Amino acid sequence: MEKDKKSEIQLLLTPPPHIKAEESVRGLMSSVIIALIPTTITGIYFFGIPSIVTIFVAAVSSILFEFFYQKIVRKENTISDSSAALTGLLLGLNLPAGFPWWGTVIGSFIAIVVVKHLFGGLGFNIFNPALAARVFLLISWPLQMSTYPKPASIFSGLVPAGIKQGVDAVTAATPLTVVKTIQLSHDLSRSIETATKISWFDLLIGNRGGSIGEVSVIALLVGGIYLIYKRTITWHIPLSFILTTAFFSTIAHLVNPDTTANPVFHLLNGGLFLGAFFMATDYVTSPITKKGMVIFGIGCGFLTVVIRQHGSYPEGVSFAILLMNMTAPLIDKYLRQRKFGG
Repeated sequence: MEKDKKSEIQLLLTPPPHIKAEESVRGLMSSVIIALIPTTITGIYFFGIPSIVTIFVAAVSSILFEFFYQKIVRKENTISDSSAALTGLLLGLNLPAGFPWWGTVIGSFIAIVVVKHLFGGLGFNIFNPALAARVFLLISWPLQMSTYPKPASIFSGLVPAGIKQGVDAVTAATPLTVVKTIQLSHDLSRSIETATKISWFDLLIGNRGGSIGEVSVIALLVGGIYLIYKRTITWHIPLSFILTTAFFSTIAHLVNPDTTANPVFHLLNGGLFLGAFFMATDYVTSPITKKGMVIFGIGCGFLTVVIRQHGSYPEGVSFAILLMNMTAPLIDKYLRQRKFGG
C-alpha cells in the first residue's frame, strides 16, 4: 500500500483550453538581458568605469538580496531564473553613472525585498521593481539622482545647453532638465527653442546627459526590435506609448511653443524608449489583452507628457508607468476575454 502511494502521479487540474509553450521564466529573462546589451555597452562607452561599477553593484546586490531573503524565509531558491539579475541590471541602467554604491544597494533592497518578495514574489508584485526602486531613490536623494556625468565621446556634436564648460567640467544637466528649469523660472530671456537645438545625431547615439541606459535611442531600438522579433514582447505597449507621447507633445507645442519643447525633442530625450520597450512591457505589471496593452501604453504616454509639462520633475516616464501599473488589474477586469465556449 505504501509503495502504491509513492508511485501516485501528481496532476495539476485546470480548466481548458490548455496551451503548451516552450518558454520558461529563465528564457524570457535571458532574452531581455540580451536585448539590453547594446544600451549597456553604449552607456559604458559614454560614462566609463563609474557606469560599470553602478551596474555591477546593482546586479550583484539584487542577486544577493534574493538569495538571502529566500534563505531567511525558507523559500525555494529562484536565482537561476535570472529575474533578480534582470531587475538589478534594469535598476543600474536607470541610475546615473557614479551613483553612490550604498544608494544602489538600498535601491536593490527596495526592488527585490520590498516591491517583489513582500508582495509575494515573482508574478505577484503590483509595481515594476526596478522602476519603483528608482523613484524611491529619486524622492529620497534627488541631488545624487539628478547629478549626471558629462558624456565623454570621440563623436563631435553640439553641446547641450546647461553643460558646465571648462577644465573642471564633470557634470551636465540633461536637456529635459534645462527645459524644466526655464519653465519653472519663467525666464523669458532663455528661449526653449535655443535650449532644444541639440544635434539629433548626439541624441540618437547617446552623447548627452542622463541615466546609464536611457541615452542611446538607437541602442534601445535595436534591443526593442530584438524583443519583438523573439516574441518576448509585442508591439502594442511600446508603439502606443511612443505615439501617444508624440501626439500630446505636438499638441502642447502647437498651443504654447514658447514654453514647450517640440515633439522630436520629447521623443529623443529622457527615458522614453527604455521605459516603453523594457519597463512598461513587464508581464506582471501590464495588461494581458491586446486592447488592454494599447490602453496601457496610451495612458503611459499621456501621463508622461503631463508630468514633463506641468510637474516639478523634468522626466515623467517612471511616474507614468508606475501609475499605470496600478490600473493594469482594472484594465484586465473590464477587458477580460470571454471564457472558452462562452
